[in-house]
Amino acid sequence: MSFEEFDFLQFLRIVVDVALVWFVIYKLFSVIRGTKAVQLLKGIFVILGIWFFSSILELQTVQWLVYQAITWGFLAVIILFQPEIRRALEQLGRGSFFARNTSSQEKAISDSIEAIIRSCNYIGKRRIGALISIERETGMGDYVETGVSVGGRLSSELLTNIFIPNAPLHDGAVVIRDDEIVAAACYLPLSESPFISKELGTRHRAAMGVSEVTDAFTIIVSEETGSISCTKNGELHRKLDEESLRKMLQKELNPTDQTNTSKSWSFRGKRNGQSD
Repeated sequence: MSFEEFDFLQFLRIVVDVALVWFVIYKLFSVIRGTKAVQLLKGIFVILGIWFFSSILELQTVQWLVYQAITWGFLAVIILFQPEIRRALEQLGRGSFFARNTSSQEKAISDSIEAIIRSCNYIGKRRIGALISIERETGMGDYVETGVSVGGRLSSELLTNIFIPNAPLHDGAVVIRDDEIVAAACYLPLSESPFISKELGTRHRAAMGVSEVTDAFTIIVSEETGSISCTKNGELHRKLDEESLRKMLQKELNPTDQTNTSKSWSFRGKRNGQSD
């Protein structure tokens, strides 16, 4: 084997090695996406950043504290990331860890959007109150734990039945993750903003509250008027028709439609309880 061939093989090994590591890291980020582990991971990066700058500035006390946090942090990571680690191992066992997104996933998103719209239209016409919070990047595990676990596949029939008056789970919020109704009768934090209109009730304040602390997309159906509203990033958008709601859901839930949707719809509107 010549020297040139040896160098090429060594270079090829390095490229494959680095590519595999980056691919695994990317898939791990995909697994923890939408969970509270993302926030914990950001905290780890902050600690590493503090350690780096304390080393440069020779801050010995800070270095010692960060060293202790890193030393015991590995055990804490295993405990805190237990659900995500289990989820990754389950996907690896099913062979879906290395699978790419397919058109079937896009169809599942489209079906979920239509199920939500049909349910909102049905209960809105009958003036049945509803509060539906769709989890995005920030995990909503804390709020899921306040409700009753459902774990059912999202459908308009199931979603509608939850909010039927006098049903055991009708009071509170439904939390949706992907195409699954995770929990019902959940308690969301009420907004303390003084700018919310006095005519709005607890559902609207809860929707505003959760939008102020997470990036969840929350839909409200008014019990008094049957009108549909939504909140995201501390903004309240009222009196949505079917097409407006569909465009917003497509923008939030379907990544492939974000570019086209952003051209035809600007996710802006009246804020903090002002009427359209």
